[in-house]
Amino acid sequence: MYIVGKRGDSAIIGQELMDKENLLKMIKRFPDKPGVYIMHGTDGGALYIGKAKSLKKRVLSYFRHATFASPRLNRLVSDISDVSTIRTENEAEAMILESRLIKLYQPFFNVEMKMGERYPFLKITNEDFPRTIVTRHKQNDGAVYIGPFVHTGHLRGLIRISERYFPLRTCALPLKKDHIHRERPCMRYTLGFCLAPCAGLCGEPVYRERVADLIMLLQGRGADLSGRLHKRMDTAAKRLEFEEAARLRDTIRAIWRVSRQRLATPSMFEENANDWVPLERLHELLGLRTLPWRIDGFDISHTAGENTVGAVVVFEQGIANNSLYRRFNIKTVEGVDDFRSMEETLSRRYRRCLESQEPMPQLILIDGGPVQLEFALSALDSLGLAEIPVVSLAKREEEVFIPGRKKPLRLGLDDPGLKLLQRIRDEAHRFAVKSHRHSREKKFSRSALEDIPGMGKNRVAQLLSRYGSIRAIARLGKDELAAVPGVGPVLAERIVNALDISAPG
Repeated sequence: MYIVGKRGDSAIIGQELMDKENLLKMIKRFPDKPGVYIMHGTDGGALYIGKAKSLKKRVLSYFRHATFASPRLNRLVSDISDVSTIRTENEAEAMILESRLIKLYQPFFNVEMKMGERYPFLKITNEDFPRTIVTRHKQNDGAVYIGPFVHTGHLRGLIRISERYFPLRTCALPLKKDHIHRERPCMRYTLGFCLAPCAGLCGEPVYRERVADLIMLLQGRGADLSGRLHKRMDTAAKRLEFEEAARLRDTIRAIWRVSRQRLATPSMFEENANDWVPLERLHELLGLRTLPWRIDGFDISHTAGENTVGAVVVFEQGIANNSLYRRFNIKTVEGVDDFRSMEETLSRRYRRCLESQEPMPQLILIDGGPVQLEFALSALDSLGLAEIPVVSLAKREEEVFIPGRKKPLRLGLDDPGLKLLQRIRDEAHRFAVKSHRHSREKKFSRSALEDIPGMGKNRVAQLLSRYGSIRAIARLGKDELAAVPGVGPVLAERIVNALDISAPG
């Protein structure tokens, strides 16, 4: 794995390490939101990684005291040259991400979490008759680990659900298939919390089926599991095994309750561990201060300069998060001007982020070449966000343009970093085209006429019945429209201006 170290001379992005005064100014712009902060030394390496309910308040607290009672804290603060942040949706995600980053970078000032796991897992052992165990140490032993769990209440809730509907053994008996270890089962069987394979009351096939059910539930695959159980319930009912059918019915109902409570959602950072490779590759190639957990991709779409739309897509941990996509109808640019349209899009995007304290990306990708990149940098500089790394990706040669570097970066087509940039660029283009098409179609929808002052539903219906479509009305001249009964010259001019008859048909 790539570990943060010295920044490369030719791949430095953003401004140089800051003095304390400028550092404080930057920290005061941090969001009052949860996340993870990474404190860097003079060589760019990670000194300390921490989590926070409020990034701004937590990081500022380090600089409010001239000295600390702890020599360790005094040394940490004196060595800080830069701070980067990663926004998360809540404290739970921040705690999980903090743990993973500490294990990745091994910062000098993080002692406790470098020594081992801090948060518990629910472990399903790799045995003939697997059992459930709570552990804080994840090993490569063939077992299934669910978690980590930040809130122990969630873990306790899962254990209660599993005991009631998917009971597995918890004892440490070395059970083997086709071998009875006890004449009589223990009290857990009597209470319904175990299937008693030790006493031969449950064979390995049935037990394994229950294990598979529980794993599906814990992995958040409630819909798939419900489908499996429905088939078994129907089979049991056909065999007149009504008690088993009722048990399965109750289990299905419990699964949907659990799914709504989201008790069994494993960490997104655990699930997406395989997506680290391209992130680490970009980290290394571009000399970034931290892994680009969040990457914003931008593109522009229009038809001959009409209905121009700027689009931004968001990738988190290398995966598209379409709930965070945004589009902007360009307002200040006339005609075909992708460069200034890109500048307007970035300005409006990050002005909104600053106003609402939304998380900032660790990398921005622009679809285009060096000129688009320059306009993007200008937009960020005007907002005081010049420290955010920006690159552009040109389609024809797949060249990566980096600020301050004369020649573009050329990567092999199989390079994982380039593949991720291509996915983001292509997704930004797709979303921009879709947004432009939506904007163009909306212009020629019925509501486009109804929104014009003085146009009621009756006049709209009259015009549509006479000319057939909005596009046909848009092709009419002002005088021709004014001659229509009930329209007149004033309303005709409004219609022409609203539909813009020069727009492509």
